[in-house]
Parts: sequence; structure tokens; C-alpha cells
Amino acid sequence: MRIRVAEAAELPLLQDIERAAGEAFRPLGMGEIADDEPLPLDVLEGYRSAGRAWVAVEESGGDGGEGAGGRPVAYLLADTVDGAAHIEQVSVHPDAAGRGVGRALIEHLAAAAREQGLSALTLTTFADVPWNAPYYARLGFRRLDEGDPALTEGLREISLAEAAHGLAAWPRVCMRREVAAVRVSAPPSRTAPGAPPSVPSR
Repeated sequence: MRIRVAEAAELPLLQDIERAAGEAFRPLGMGEIADDEPLPLDVLEGYRSAGRAWVAVEESGGDGGEGAGGRPVAYLLADTVDGAAHIEQVSVHPDAAGRGVGRALIEHLAAAAREQGLSALTLTTFADVPWNAPYYARLGFRRLDEGDPALTEGLREISLAEAAHGLAAWPRVCMRREVAAVRVSAPPSRTAPGAPPSVPSR
């Protein structure tokens, strides 16, 4: 498995990955989330051209394979929000679940954030979905409660925009991880039994 910047020709595949990963929400009674359309291609291209869209690829033998090597099985999009690298989306195709791919993408972003002098990683996610907030807590993220000084205006604005999109129909939280708080070499954590790991943060 290798992580690299996404290529333009792969953007429709990223949409397919998100649709497939989103199906895990349907058995939880969250059909609206499963049916939510991925980001449009022009928005994905904006992330890609800015160098803020990474894919995890299965490497092929020799010089073959797709794009710059391998077929994407997961991807991560990031913004910069109030001095932190904000995870806009991370999705892993169900066929690649359980192999630490989501964690690897997050650690790749953490390393990039350190190089850029950013203070932390942040994200917003569902509080009670096993592979959302509980999963990220195992990766070193903490919930930001009301009154926490790390709950910045930028994160509040993101939460309001998500609520306007209908995501607040289920409890959501903002989370933060200091970039130096968890070593990249830390052993992978186990996911909850039966829970698909690292599907969309949403």
C-alpha cells in the first residue's frame, strides 16, 4: 500500500469509493447519509490541484498499474482551518477495510502538517457511529466540548454548514489531535468487532 497525491483521471473513482463506503451507514438507519452524493468533480479537482487530496493505492508489479502506480482504494481530503490540518473527508472502500488504510492516510496528513508547521489535525464526525468518533479517539483525537478553547470559529462554521446540509440529524462532534501527540510509528489500533473501519468521517 502506498500513499500519493490523487491524479485528475482518478477523481470519478474517488466518488465511487465514497459511495461504496457510505453504504455502511444504511443498516444504522442512516440511509440519508448513504444516499448523500459525493463531492462534485470540480470540488475534488480543487483539492487535487492544491495538493490536498491523497489516495492510498494497491501497488502493482513492475511498471504496470493505473496512474502513477496502483489503483486507489481510499482517499483523504484536507483543508487548513485556524492553523490546523482539517480532515474534510476520508473514505476507504469496503474491500480494503480492516487493513489500516484509513489510519495510514491520517498519519500521512499528520506528517505533512508537521512539515507545514500546523498545530493539529481536526475533523467533524458522527458521535455514536463506531467507525467515526470512537475510531478517531483510538487514533489520538479528542472531542471538543462547548467552551473548549480549541473549538475555534472555523470549526463552528463547519459544524453550522453541516447542520444546514442535514448532518446534524444525528449527534456530531468536533475532534482534534495535536500533531506531535501520537507517534507515527504507534502500532495500529483494533476496530470495534463488526465495525467497518475508517469509512467516511462525514
